[in-house]
Amino acid sequence: MEAVEAANDRGPMACHLYSLIGYAQMLGTCGRGVQAAAVRQEALALLTELAATGERKSWSGYQASYWAVLLSFSGADSERPTAGGPRPPSGATLMQWSPDAKRRYFDSRIALRETLDTLAPRAAEDPDQHLAELVRLHRAFTVRSAVYWEHRTHLFAERVRSLFDDGVSLARRLSQHHPADGTQTLANILIDRSTFHSAAGEFGPALDDFCQALSYLGEAN
Repeated sequence: MEAVEAANDRGPMACHLYSLIGYAQMLGTCGRGVQAAAVRQEALALLTELAATGERKSWSGYQASYWAVLLSFSGADSERPTAGGPRPPSGATLMQWSPDAKRRYFDSRIALRETLDTLAPRAAEDPDQHLAELVRLHRAFTVRSAVYWEHRTHLFAERVRSLFDDGVSLARRLSQHHPADGTQTLANILIDRSTFHSAAGEFGPALDDFCQALSYLGEAN
């Protein structure tokens, strides 16, 4: 649907881009790596056009909200469920979340931040034991913060930019320390930051991050 809308100038190219990236992630999760790589090449072509020319026409600005929905969806499978309360419906807009689900999802950032602050020095001392978990929890915190701020202000990018940058730095450490698993993680988090740049209208940096991610995945042209 997004492909047809974008091709006929009835919808933003950026929304098509986020759909392609999300689809590639789902294919990868299902073990369909060859198809995932082909979809990422479609995303690369689209992002290359966006970086060169921008959107073909002006839109109302809902692209960032569309990105936030897919970002929360992409984080759902990697997050460990917490018992005893409602979880947001995956893939639904914030308007469709119950008040309890919103409160629980966003309030959890407080505990996540405290855990990250505790885990960071441990990961520095013993990366074998703690670094991968630090990267995972940092992504969860970043996703929840990005969804929170995108819903509240059009200046959301400045609220969460450093989180995406820190996530890439942590993933680079993991990749250097444990290349077997860390390289894939670094590619995934670079793609996260690429979509963030796109949502902020920064298509040049978005393309740079996406190309880096493809090189780590062995898919660079």
